Amino acid sequence: MTIDKNKVALLVHSCDRYEFLYKGFEFFFSRHWNFDIPCNYYFATEEKRVTIDGFQNIQSGKGQWTDRLSILLKKIPENYILYFQEDMWLNKDVNTNFFTQLFELTIRENWQQVKLHSSEVYKTIPTSFFIEGFNIAQLDNAASDYLMSHQVTLWNKNFLMEQIKKSEHPWRNERRGTKRLKKLNVGIFHADYFAENGKPEINTNNHPIGRSEYQTISVNGTLNDNVLPFITVLENGNSNEKQYAEKLCFHYEHQLTHDGLPKPRKEDFFKKLKKWVFNRGKM
Repeated sequence: MTIDKNKVALLVHSCDRYEFLYKGFEFFFSRHWNFDIPCNYYFATEEKRVTIDGFQNIQSGKGQWTDRLSILLKKIPENYILYFQEDMWLNKDVNTNFFTQLFELTIRENWQQVKLHSSEVYKTIPTSFFIEGFNIAQLDNAASDYLMSHQVTLWNKNFLMEQIKKSEHPWRNERRGTKRLKKLNVGIFHADYFAENGKPEINTNNHPIGRSEYQTISVNGTLNDNVLPFITVLENGNSNEKQYAEKLCFHYEHQLTHDGLPKPRKEDFFKKLKKWVFNRGKM
């Protein structure tokens, strides 16, 4: 079977406030990805128009997380979605043969969801399917958590759209979406392809070839420690890359949000309670 690249879309789902991360995602994606992998490439923003090497920029408009994603999925003609976010920075090369075979197998077997990141929250059952030494295991849905997650996953687009309910923020979508999927109990598959944040394999693999890795370099709108090795790489690059490394360092050291603002201070719970009692007494 020869895979038609118009069957699969690689979607990077972002928001305008995180524009600061676009350049880093683009640099490390281009460095480690092979654009010969047979799919089309979309980088999604809200209202901003951006140029990302190798990607078509599409917009969702403003709105709640699930509402924006639903609009984007309706704009994409491909039948399958390989889902990324802009704070997932690749740090190891990908294996073109793995993805070509994965797309072929997923389409042939009509799989609805194949998770491609390793995590201890998943409990899996081996299957007879192997790609480049990776077992394509099936999740034990009852024993696993985060059946709905926003890490790198290959989705049947129509099935994904069914899981995107109106007006859910991302955390609610993962929580409620997991409950919905547990109730539905559809077959969900898993491969240890990406070592997300360096996590080990969880399946019964057979000396897998070409395992890749990505680091999530953002938490709650600020850079975390995972960004430091990427800064080191950029510091050894050209003048533009060095300038970007300096900006990343500044944001990291000062814990600025990605739109350059100070990180919001969390008010102490008891101070909040005291303030609430005080204000009640004045009513």
